[in-house]
Amino acid sequence: MKSFADRLLTAIDAKDTPACVGLDPRLESIPSPVRDGFPGADTSPRQAAECILSFNRQLIDVIAPLVPVVKPQIAFYEIFGGPGFDAYRKTVRYARERGLIVISDGNRGDIGATAAAYAKAHLVPDETDSAADAVTVNPYLGSDSIAPFLDVCREHGRGIFVLVRTSNPSAKELQDLETVGEPFYISVAK
Repeated sequence: MKSFADRLLTAIDAKDTPACVGLDPRLESIPSPVRDGFPGADTSPRQAAECILSFNRQLIDVIAPLVPVVKPQIAFYEIFGGPGFDAYRKTVRYARERGLIVISDGNRGDIGATAAAYAKAHLVPDETDSAADAVTVNPYLGSDSIAPFLDVCREHGRGIFVLVRTSNPSAKELQDLETVGEPFYISVAK
């Protein structure tokens, strides 16, 4: 089985770019010609999810020849409950069918059995083929919040991206604190 890193590098080389397109769908940002096809999308989670999926498929068709990676942000799907999560999984499956690598952007971070459940839910292939190739994880609970993801990655040829430093204004309150002569986020990265 080819490792995630090898698959990622091959995809980057094939498309001659390391570009990654974020799929963070906001109904108000979806062009009206798409949105108009889903009356009630502003009030119906099912219609909203179908609108998002339709837009994602159209976008993926355009970008698939150009970029190697997409990164759907799970929260923008989860706000629509079950239909939203279904749209997320169908988006992952469609992107993979189009040859894209998918990074599930959920910044998952928990310990023990919960971390193992997140890893399994997002990275273990199943009959729907809607598992992501990689997931973003939050290490700020310690190494045991990452270990279950690493186990799944080794077993299934998947990957993780570890959140080290964020761009939000208050990140410096914690992430830039000095520890052993360097900012905390540098220690986390090490």
